[in-house]
Amino acid sequence: MADYHDIPGTTVFDAAQSRKGFHLNQFCMSLMKGENREAFKADQRAYVDRFPMTEAQKLSVLNRDWNGMIAQGGNIYFTAKIAATDGLSFQQVAAMMSGVTQSEYAAMMLAGGRSIEGNRSKSEKA
Repeated sequence: MADYHDIPGTTVFDAAQSRKGFHLNQFCMSLMKGENREAFKADQRAYVDRFPMTEAQKLSVLNRDWNGMIAQGGNIYFTAKIAATDGLSFQQVAAMMSGVTQSEYAAMMLAGGRSIEGNRSKSEKA
């Protein structure tokens, strides 16, 4: 296992994540076309079923579980296509992923981001 898997709250999009999320990311990229966005909005379950994603990947999309999509191999830049389809900004999604409001997220970023204290290694918490 790579050293970077020990960073709390972080999923690195590496080759393994890319392979895991291939079909999820292909689905996301399909939303670049207007007709696909309309088909997705009209019947989300039927649209995601067009792609050979795992059920966990499909549910993460349908439930808008942004962190779940990342854990299931989603690339943040590709999952942003879902957010755009929903009319959400990247900042809104980042706030949801962080468990804070958009204004709290913006204030945190303007103040320099999250503190790294206590967030250096999962093994330190054991």
